[in-house]
Amino acid sequence: MRRIMKLTTKTIAALALSTSLASAADVEVLHWWTSGGEAAALNVLKQDLEGQSIGWQDMPVAGGGGEAAMTVLRARVTAGNAPTAVQMLGFDIQDWAKQNALANLNDVAAKEGWDAVVPDALKAFSKADGKWVSAPVNVHSTNWVWANKAVLDANGIDVPKTWEEFTAALDTLAAAGVTPIAHGGQPWQDATVFDAVAMSAGGPEFYKAAFIDLDEKALGSDTMKEAFDRMAVIRGHVDDNFSGRDWNLATAMVINGEAGFQMMGDWAKGEFVNAGKEPGKDFVCFRFPGTQDQVTFNADQFAMFDQGGTVSPEQAALASAILSPEFQSAFNVVKGSAPARTDVSDAAFDACGKKGMKDLAAAAASGNLFGSMAHGHSAPASVKNAMYDVITAHFNGEYDSETAVVELVDAVSIAK
Repeated sequence: MRRIMKLTTKTIAALALSTSLASAADVEVLHWWTSGGEAAALNVLKQDLEGQSIGWQDMPVAGGGGEAAMTVLRARVTAGNAPTAVQMLGFDIQDWAKQNALANLNDVAAKEGWDAVVPDALKAFSKADGKWVSAPVNVHSTNWVWANKAVLDANGIDVPKTWEEFTAALDTLAAAGVTPIAHGGQPWQDATVFDAVAMSAGGPEFYKAAFIDLDEKALGSDTMKEAFDRMAVIRGHVDDNFSGRDWNLATAMVINGEAGFQMMGDWAKGEFVNAGKEPGKDFVCFRFPGTQDQVTFNADQFAMFDQGGTVSPEQAALASAILSPEFQSAFNVVKGSAPARTDVSDAAFDACGKKGMKDLAAAAASGNLFGSMAHGHSAPASVKNAMYDVITAHFNGEYDSETAVVELVDAVSIAK
């Protein structure tokens, strides 16, 4: 999903050539789900389509939250050879819709009643100009902390509920010779942590003002400096080898008891499940301290690319399969996320899954459900990438907190 991949012109051409041979009865799917837990979840969708005699032409492009996949996609579309379906996030969907590159899924949506069961927060990205252009697979929430229960128990640590309790737990683990925080030093991972830290430092009104409204006063505030100060504390509790580490390798550190905590979206749970671990017994899941009543989210969706003016039978079948209640349950149980439909039972989900669904529903009802800045659901990619640059530079010690605030204001102003 997140491993860095260098894309040369030769690599892109080879990928395009190898995938141009898909038969009419196949769906060619471009995605970045390559970790163990993600591959297991994706297999649920493959098997569903195989049961309908539809083949799956797999086109995985690993790397940093989909950036590498989007590079390949642009080359494919430019060459007139768009894939059948592409995994996408947030504003990327809307950007392609504005280019009239996506197929109109309204017939499938109307037949199956998507409008009545998909939350408005997802429809804001799934629909463009009144047309359904993508099928949401899930709702991920990003402000989670994952912890090794045996490590916490051995060090007398209870689940922290405040920033002060969390920092005390980090100090305890450091004193015991345990890496307090497992982290991968990649811009999207740094930003994922910053999402939760900023929400914790300033609350939901501040988060909305800064990352959704892009209000200059909020971006340049003392609260933003406090968020950067807290990031500096977190930076002091990661191991020396964090730079460039893939997210799932950081998760493995927690699974194996090498680290106490990881701040990561709920796709991390798929790695615990894939390793045979159980919530409450082997690991603990909780919201980042200070964000217990808020949820920041992103949603994986499959956008269907226009294949000549009509939706192909295979695209319609794929879209239908993705939004079926049965698939929504089976897939998200494995993936760690919540269903993209509001009418799916939580009966098959484990304790963390049930909590995720309950938290999501409560946040949506209270107005505390916000698109994740780190995952392209609060602002367009240009703004997100500008924020990435500042957040990562600060995390790596290039800026102090005061300078980072000034740089953030400038970067967003230019990117807008």
